Amino acid sequence: MSTPPSTTDSTTRIPTVILNGFLGSGKTTLLRSLLVQSRRTSVDLGVVVNDMSELDVDGQIVAQTERFDEGSDHFRSIHACVLSSTKGIHELEAALEAMSSDSPPEIVVIETSGSCHPMPLVQFFATQRRFKLTGLLTLVDAAMIGQDHDAGRGLVPAMQRNVRSGRRDTTNLLVEQILFSSHVLLTKADRIGDEDLRTIAGSIHEINPFVPVMSLPWGNLPLDELRAMPEYDHHRIQPLLEELAPHLEPERGDDRPYDLATRVIRDDRPFHPQRLWDTCTRHLGRQIHRSKGFFYLCSRDDVSLLWNQAAGGINLELVSFWRAGILEDEDNNLDEQEREGLRKRLAAESGRFGDRHCHVTVIGDESQVDRFTEALMECFLTEEEIVRWRSGEVFPDPWPKDYVARST
Repeated sequence: MSTPPSTTDSTTRIPTVILNGFLGSGKTTLLRSLLVQSRRTSVDLGVVVNDMSELDVDGQIVAQTERFDEGSDHFRSIHACVLSSTKGIHELEAALEAMSSDSPPEIVVIETSGSCHPMPLVQFFATQRRFKLTGLLTLVDAAMIGQDHDAGRGLVPAMQRNVRSGRRDTTNLLVEQILFSSHVLLTKADRIGDEDLRTIAGSIHEINPFVPVMSLPWGNLPLDELRAMPEYDHHRIQPLLEELAPHLEPERGDDRPYDLATRVIRDDRPFHPQRLWDTCTRHLGRQIHRSKGFFYLCSRDDVSLLWNQAAGGINLELVSFWRAGILEDEDNNLDEQEREGLRKRLAAESGRFGDRHCHVTVIGDESQVDRFTEALMECFLTEEEIVRWRSGEVFPDPWPKDYVARST
């Protein structure tokens, strides 16, 4: 068992905050808010993003904030594995070593994947001499807890049933993320009533009476609060480490724990908007925990959209404009030299429709993820529909036009 490091050198170690929480709880939204604040206040922030998918969607989203120069040692993306696995810990160690070699950041923020267990990270930082863990912030999706776990009242009984049967699933992960946390942040609280919110907070305090629970509207946590956090209390969780260590050891080498599976969709075709809407309405259940990626609709083929689904809610967010769409726009205000530059860049693309593409990862229970992935694949335009689309046919589009988060 590792021993917490001496506090005599704590003033020289780099403060490190971990954003932990289940799939779709809002960690990337919070991180993007912190990046905006760091740019505005000139705080030198180091960032590590972990995505269990090979697509590295979260890493691409954070990279687009323009906070980091290309190749910056202060930004690292670790994907296609879970940070709490043996492979993830090794990659984290290498990332932090590179980050602290020349001009160390003032503070480091680590965004974990939703299937990441906090215990291996706590153990890792207990032995570090150049970094000190300050905050372990657990983000909890209040809407999901309200809907799927009876406003939190069902968490402990479900956990107790798992203990009796020797089973470990996502309920264990949710409860143990709360047990190790230094702060619990309730996200999406605007989607539930005040009474349910109080019940959820009370249920969390039953699990971890030492942790402050606060609502986090739209990811707005002041960066100064992170900078003021004291060192993580390693001694408080020592009994928890000893209790859970035998159960978690088998998970160290597993990059898909808790019966989670991932599937990746790559296609150059657009989605049929009505068919996609209908499919999500019929097939999107609680066992599809997360799907995310970049895509386009045939009705909006000029824009790249971010697909961001958690539980029953889906965000559509405008990311950028496709180069192919810009070139096809008769009012693009480009001179001939700029048009020629775009043509050359698009000629190097492998897809049929220039740089347009749909890259989406689906994460869910092994028993359901294939079914939903196959249903999404059926939403792409058929070859006959592609001919009609390219001829200018308008397809019905029920999706929000303002790209504001909506639930199907």
